[in-house]
Amino acid sequence: MAHTQQVIFWEEPIFEDPGAKPRIESYSPAANIEVVVPHLPEGLTREAGAQALQALLDECLSGAPRPLVRWYYTPMMLVFSRHLQADCTVYDCMDELANFRFAPPDLADLEAELLAAADLVFTGGYSLYEAKRPLHRSVHAFPSSVDVAHFAQARQVGADPADQAELPRPRLGFYGVIDERMDLDLLAAIADARPEWSIVMVGPVVKIDPSELPERPNIAYLGGKTYDQLPAYAGGWDVALMPFAINAATRYISPTKTPEYLAAGLPVVSTPIADVVRHYGHLSAVMIADTAEGFVAACERALAIQRDSATTHWRQEADAALAGQSWLAVGSAMRALIDEVTGKSDAAPMEFYDYLVVGAGFAGAVMAERLARDGGKRVLVIDRRDLIGGNAHDHPDEAGIMVHRYGPHIFHTNSQDIVDYLSQFTEWRPYEHRVLADLGGMQVPMPINRTTLNRLYGLNLQTEAEAEDFLAQRAEPVEPLVTSADVVISKVGRELYEAFFRGYTRKQWGMDPSELDKSVTARVPTRTNTDDRYFTDSFQAMPADGYTAMFNAMLDHPLIDIRLGVDFDDIRKQVHFDRLVFTGPIDEYFNHCFGKLPYRSLEFRHVTLDQEWLQPVAVINYPAEDVRFTRVTEYKHLTGQVAEKTSITYEYPCAEGDPYYPIPRPENQALFRRYEDLAASTPDVLFVGRLATYRYYNMDQVVGQALAKYRRHIAQVREEEAMIDQPIAAE
Repeated sequence: MAHTQQVIFWEEPIFEDPGAKPRIESYSPAANIEVVVPHLPEGLTREAGAQALQALLDECLSGAPRPLVRWYYTPMMLVFSRHLQADCTVYDCMDELANFRFAPPDLADLEAELLAAADLVFTGGYSLYEAKRPLHRSVHAFPSSVDVAHFAQARQVGADPADQAELPRPRLGFYGVIDERMDLDLLAAIADARPEWSIVMVGPVVKIDPSELPERPNIAYLGGKTYDQLPAYAGGWDVALMPFAINAATRYISPTKTPEYLAAGLPVVSTPIADVVRHYGHLSAVMIADTAEGFVAACERALAIQRDSATTHWRQEADAALAGQSWLAVGSAMRALIDEVTGKSDAAPMEFYDYLVVGAGFAGAVMAERLARDGGKRVLVIDRRDLIGGNAHDHPDEAGIMVHRYGPHIFHTNSQDIVDYLSQFTEWRPYEHRVLADLGGMQVPMPINRTTLNRLYGLNLQTEAEAEDFLAQRAEPVEPLVTSADVVISKVGRELYEAFFRGYTRKQWGMDPSELDKSVTARVPTRTNTDDRYFTDSFQAMPADGYTAMFNAMLDHPLIDIRLGVDFDDIRKQVHFDRLVFTGPIDEYFNHCFGKLPYRSLEFRHVTLDQEWLQPVAVINYPAEDVRFTRVTEYKHLTGQVAEKTSITYEYPCAEGDPYYPIPRPENQALFRRYEDLAASTPDVLFVGRLATYRYYNMDQVVGQALAKYRRHIAQVREEEAMIDQPIAAE
């Protein structure tokens, strides 16, 4: 903060002889920083002490430049400073202080007063953020950052501090205040379980009797050290410990030492502190254990990866997680918020939105529409493409025919709730989709039905029972059903599998059906009747004026702004938003920290033909592997338009390009689950839609998912807002 402004750090008072006069002494440890220490005589009443501190504070601030920012990280300082006419008041809440041992009885009342006076509330972690958010209109989470360069000194081989040098290896260390947050029984259990380990405890003992500390030959208490000394001590450890008790005092902590230990190149073993699990539990270098036996086992795993010089991925993963976690970045973000309050910022005022919605497809549009129209929230919708509607975007081509830029989108659903919702924004044109499969020039209905079998085999099957018998004779039972090939072969046999599915699947997914999860081909039914509709849903129709017109109607609301052709990373620096709705790839949001999730992509070749019709149905599939494209779509079947020309699209699956289809394999789902766990730890980001949940959803399913997500979310928001409106009372 001192890079851009003068900082006065007001310490707690030092008490002297009863006859001493109140005074202040100060020193400057760095440019633009003045540390002020008040001195008071012993024996003052609380009221007299507050009056003396107020007079000293006024003396200190006389002539101080404006704007003046009051910055509190304990409400107790409010007693003698509440009179100050500040341009901005910040409550920097680093702990739930009322939960600590010996907390002052009036702390809760003073915090309520401070929350009422504060312009901004900053919290040192997300658990605290969740606790304080219902209590104030402008709460912002700033989890602890790290001076990476400072703590990375621990990775360099240097002289061991003298009081640590004689301790045998391996060494497992902790630095920090040793108080009621420490699980002393756990510490003793670790020492007893592994007497060959040295347990190094660096830090002052506060608010607990030193006699309570477990005494063991292999536990060394080295006392408090300076910030500059910490890397040297950590450099002599093999594993860093965070043996915190799980109690009221640790419920909301977000220990700064977690990123510091990682920057020092150490694996970390911690008890299940909520913010440690949330922010760092996914890292290979951070191990969580909730029992003494589990903690010892986790320490052994940590020692093993530290000893294995050939295994460095855990350290690289940790370094990637720390990238961007600088105090300068935190300070800059805090200053921007303060400057808005004080009006000091020279830049144009940043626009504020309740929600930023990333992605203008079905998921994003539904969330934006509901948040604005039902929730009364101000919403900004962005998309990196220069259009709305996502993959469902349609537009008239040069021939005036409504085409789908990203391949055919046919709406069908069994949900009346979804139909009723979308019907607010469009009229419908009834349409039942039919598809043919081209087998070397013979075109037969797809999905396979009785007509398909009769044409393909020259049969005259008259009943469903006859068709069932025919398929049963060709079916090859497979147990268990695991792959896509298993599903088809067990239903219709190998010949039909190879004719309709194998080649098409290999083109579509870039791999054999035997390598894909059974869900891929399970989506396509086999029928024994003559129903040649591709879908059998109760509602099948197309938006009468097209999808894009429907999206325009959805997003036409005074509380919704739209910016197209912009990237999320750029826009997040240009606007303030309270919450985020993210519909893009979930791995992209987390900077691919675990690696990229695999997708199949598509390329499209759009052609207008100087003829009225090309094919008898909207879509013809081409299963043969020697035909590069998978299907051809003729749009006039979908739109009902009459024209002398016709427009078609050839569809070519490919490995690179925009992500369209999550590849359903167990290892991909395992990778997604790691990202899903990360997503669960970001409470103000709502992940919605195909890409954000790594699932192949139909359009109606995306709409249903978004509606359900909104309903759950808005119920929680309204509960929080109701709490804000209630007076804050001390427990």
